[in-house]
Amino acid sequence: MSTRRPAALLAALLLAAGCTSKEKAAQGAPPDSLPVVVLETSLGRIVMQLERNRAPRTVDNILRHVRAKFYDGLVWHRVERDFVIQTGMEQPDSMVRTSSAPPVPIESQNGLSNAQYSVGLARGSDPNSGTVQFYINLKDNPSLDFKEMNAKGWGYTVFGRVIEGKDVVDRIGRVPVDRKNEPLQPVVITRAYVQEGTAPPRR
Repeated sequence: MSTRRPAALLAALLLAAGCTSKEKAAQGAPPDSLPVVVLETSLGRIVMQLERNRAPRTVDNILRHVRAKFYDGLVWHRVERDFVIQTGMEQPDSMVRTSSAPPVPIESQNGLSNAQYSVGLARGSDPNSGTVQFYINLKDNPSLDFKEMNAKGWGYTVFGRVIEGKDVVDRIGRVPVDRKNEPLQPVVITRAYVQEGTAPPRR
């Protein structure tokens, strides 16, 4: 899953903010192995359960950006019917939002598959180039899975799955697009946040 337009039109304001007292109190607690992220979009609500035990660096990177409100106001800039929807880069005015955070080492050898409604980290040709863009699979895409440690076999890191709002994912996957697979009408993530408390049970 390539990350298009490497870009630097807007610097991200990231990750230097001080911790709140609530966050400081939580630092002594063990991290949630199945954190939940909610995406409120212009077409409905998507809830994703992340697999920190399987992809710890990827999940921690995504959570940091969610808490920094990096995804608020971004659009699903890539919609390929019967394949994936992708976000993490573009604003409704086509300006690109970037992050100063370093790329995440690939974690595709974690046993998770690019099954329908799973969530994966987008990247460029370098397996270790993934940063903030992620995609949701609209169908089973085994061609994106890890196969072997070479340029063609690394695949993409799966780090979560949609547990609520699959109908919203499908709705986004059916919006009209142009020749570049960009929606003709922006589908916006109006708010992204970490759902605090116990994660929903696995299904």
